[in-house]
Amino acid sequence: MRKEVIGTCPVCQNSLLATRLSCNVCHTEITGEFELSRFSYLNKEELNFIETFIRVYGNIKEMEKELDISYPTVKKMLEQVVTKMGFETRDSKEPNPNTEDILTKIKNKEISVNEALTLLKK
Repeated sequence: MRKEVIGTCPVCQNSLLATRLSCNVCHTEITGEFELSRFSYLNKEELNFIETFIRVYGNIKEMEKELDISYPTVKKMLEQVVTKMGFETRDSKEPNPNTEDILTKIKNKEISVNEALTLLKK
């Protein structure tokens, strides 16, 4: 019985490397250090989420129905998987200013009220 490859060390949680590959037809064996795909580092729940996401063509409403979860949960899980796979997230690209910072900028006449409203809508 073949077992599924795991990508994370069960002891220290660091990424694992494959060190031996073999062909079950001609029995060629290759040794070395081989990185696993980004998908290998996802757990079963995360893989199921990604498989569902692909199957429904990224439609969030369909994700909600398929997995019986709310819109915020879909978005949160997607953000977690994106982060775990090592991609930059929307939050890391453009920080969200907090309301107090925006109000301070209006008070100091650094931005207009309309600019503040635009920032708050984000």
